[in-house]
Amino acid sequence: MTTAEQNADLQTDELTSAGCYAVFVDHASGVLDRRPELEKVLERLRLGHPGGVALDRLGRSLRYLIDTVTALDERGVGFCSLRESIDTTTAGGRLVFHLFGALAQFSVMWTRRDACLPRWGLAA
Repeated sequence: MTTAEQNADLQTDELTSAGCYAVFVDHASGVLDRRPELEKVLERLRLGHPGGVALDRLGRSLRYLIDTVTALDERGVGFCSLRESIDTTTAGGRLVFHLFGALAQFSVMWTRRDACLPRWGLAA
């Protein structure tokens, strides 16, 4: 969740319905490096455990997404995004993961650009 006012019930329901037995919720921006609940999840995942999360909730930096999924892969843990139907244990899933990660980063950069244009005296 990005802010404390946002409600995690929908995402929690999605994960529970998919068979997740433990759900962790951070109330922080996806662009932040320090997210304690995400760190707990990543530490707990082991061989044979699929990690499920919405791609845009994992992180919005392409470098962070790639590093995190690569670290999981090295431990034999696949990444599955329920919302985007991405499974990085397949070649097609890996390709789509990289494409969606690039789009998430583009979205953040575009939003920042739009936020900065008025300060620069420019229209969006």
